Amino acid sequence: MVAAITLLVVAGTAAGGLCWKLAQWSNAPMSAEPLHLILEPGQSLSALAVQLQAAGITSDRRLLTVLGRLTAADTRLQAGEYLIPAASTPRQMLEQLTGGAVVHHGFRIDEGITVAALLANLANETRLEQDILAHDAQALHAELALSVPFAEGMFFPDTYQFQLQDSARALLLRAHEVMVGKLDEAWQRRPEETQLRSREDLIILASIVEKETGLAADRGQISQVFHSRLAKRMLLQTDPTVIYALGREFDGNLTRAHLKIESPFNTYRVRGLPPTPIALPSAASLEAALTPAPGDYLYFVAMGDGASKFSRTLAEHNAAVRRYQLKRTGT
Repeated sequence: MVAAITLLVVAGTAAGGLCWKLAQWSNAPMSAEPLHLILEPGQSLSALAVQLQAAGITSDRRLLTVLGRLTAADTRLQAGEYLIPAASTPRQMLEQLTGGAVVHHGFRIDEGITVAALLANLANETRLEQDILAHDAQALHAELALSVPFAEGMFFPDTYQFQLQDSARALLLRAHEVMVGKLDEAWQRRPEETQLRSREDLIILASIVEKETGLAADRGQISQVFHSRLAKRMLLQTDPTVIYALGREFDGNLTRAHLKIESPFNTYRVRGLPPTPIALPSAASLEAALTPAPGDYLYFVAMGDGASKFSRTLAEHNAAVRRYQLKRTGT
């Protein structure tokens, strides 16, 4: 009888010591630095505890396992990437791991880039699941089975939030849905008198305005020039469409020979809008293409400071070219 009582006392003392140790440990800061943790799908708390002990974050992995069982955290872990704040306690860490407060990253889609450039940028984002095979707009259109006539231009420029190993395909589809929504909303507000026949015309012109604009305040007037040229059935004669047609052949120097190339995108030879956008337009360029500024200009030329000089006649335009372009290039 004495021996049995002694055993119970010893067991009770040991249990009390463990509870005291667990209470002290679970409320003490783990690290003076933030902890970057990746919890894989299906990973157990005991496996995480082994990793933390190996990294020197905790001295006793068993305490984390016991704490997890007592709080039922071991059955509620959510996979993902976590950044545990500095000086967090084990209890606070488990609250974050069970609450799903994962790290979110941002992927920026810039206005004015092509789909090919977008795909290259996306491929460099190692935190995304790389489930896109296409390297150009035509292949991407088929891969995503888009219901619109083309993929070029059809992804809205913005910063998109994602989690570790989210799908690149899903991110692109989100950007596409946003652009379709913006385009539909804009097209519903189109003026009664417009040179644009469809939503596709709107985004094509918006992409040209995007590439031609050096100063935001000029967008509406640049759009006016193109609307006026379309109305008069004049060639648009816009350099960015030729540059788009040249693709990788363009070395930064647009020559007279380039303006003679055979391409549906060469607006020096082909009347009207090109067959697809040439870049991803911003919301501002969509608006400018939809509602051009008032005016009767037919020409514009870059002045070298981002702004454009607008002219009504060819004589005025040629004088502006001599003043702002030929003088600057020394030709």
